[in-house]
Amino acid sequence: MPRLTPPPAIRDITKTLEAAGHEAWCVGGAVRDALLGIDTLDWDIATSARPEQVQKLFKRTIPVGIQFGTVGVLDRDGVLHEVTTFRHDVETDGRHAVVKFGASLDEDLARRDFTINAIAVHAETLELRDPFDGRGDLERRVVRCVGDAQQRMQEDRLRALRALRFAGRFDFALDPATWAAIKDSAPHLGRLSMERVKQELEKVMEQVRRPSATLERYREAGIFAALVPALADAPPARFAAIDHLALGRPDRRLLRLAALFVEPGVKPPRSLEKTLKDLKFSNVEARAAVSLAAAAGDHPLTETAEHSEEDLRRAVARVGRLMVPSLARVLWARAKAEGATLAQARAGRALYRRALRIAFRDPLGVADLAIDGEDLQREGVAPGKAMGETLAQLLDVVLRDPAQNTREALLAEVRRRR
Repeated sequence: MPRLTPPPAIRDITKTLEAAGHEAWCVGGAVRDALLGIDTLDWDIATSARPEQVQKLFKRTIPVGIQFGTVGVLDRDGVLHEVTTFRHDVETDGRHAVVKFGASLDEDLARRDFTINAIAVHAETLELRDPFDGRGDLERRVVRCVGDAQQRMQEDRLRALRALRFAGRFDFALDPATWAAIKDSAPHLGRLSMERVKQELEKVMEQVRRPSATLERYREAGIFAALVPALADAPPARFAAIDHLALGRPDRRLLRLAALFVEPGVKPPRSLEKTLKDLKFSNVEARAAVSLAAAAGDHPLTETAEHSEEDLRRAVARVGRLMVPSLARVLWARAKAEGATLAQARAGRALYRRALRIAFRDPLGVADLAIDGEDLQREGVAPGKAMGETLAQLLDVVLRDPAQNTREALLAEVRRRR
């Protein structure tokens, strides 16, 4: 089992722990992935040693979550590995648990979320400890809670989202009791921080090849209704479009996330920016998503009919020249989700090429104008609101006809309007 063999740095840590009289096992996602034949570098260790004992055994440690029993041990190359004391929960509020040390390995595995994550392997002997038949569920391709599913969800409401992500990532089915517990959890998900919700959505976009099925499960379970009402009634094609945006690049992960809120031909609601901020999008991410949604409202890059240069110029100005490729990708993904024909594909590509030429040829923003605020002041335009309105009017002139973007033509327009 070459994939199941932990790397040398992990084996060194477990040897040190065992030499001091403590148990040490590799646990969690690395074991699961290894059994699935997936290469992984993120191996975690569970041990009978208490946090203070771990700190004494190793020269370089970081207390990454010491109140929960987790110490980061730095190996010779400075890579951090998490070492966590066997524990069991004594109290939980649905998100945070109070833990008690002194548990056995099996008790530690019993507190984990799903059977496929509750498998341990000894780093040297490769002995497997699998008290909940996680290997069987890997073979059956099913996500199942450890023990009572309702209790597992009540202990940590984030598990509802994690279950759906694992099912999507590995193309597994959901155990019926686990699915029922997920749906029952939905009304209680408001206690989760929106940062964690966004993180889970980001992981779906980053790890799941076809997110649409996972997103539909979010909807069916009532998760969107509870957490992101703006997505509760999104058309299925919007989720399906995300499947056509490439997986595996950080920029595409963000694009997939933004595409959740893009509806071609429909102007985004004014509340969209607030929705994104509530979901803890950064200011940059929120502005980019709003710009995409606004530009897609005109859907100029997937129409088969001819569009004037002005139509395209205004669309490109709205989204920003650097985001034209992103807009095109999102709109074309939607077209493919809706079964675009070959003729539509050719027309879409032609429109994209036209839009790209406009983006890097024509003036599209106030900064591109041939005059600036100092010129306007010399013409008697006061700084502030009047100047902003004048610049906007001049930009409108230039978007209609870029040939007007000369100093002489714009100053003449200013004088004509005064």
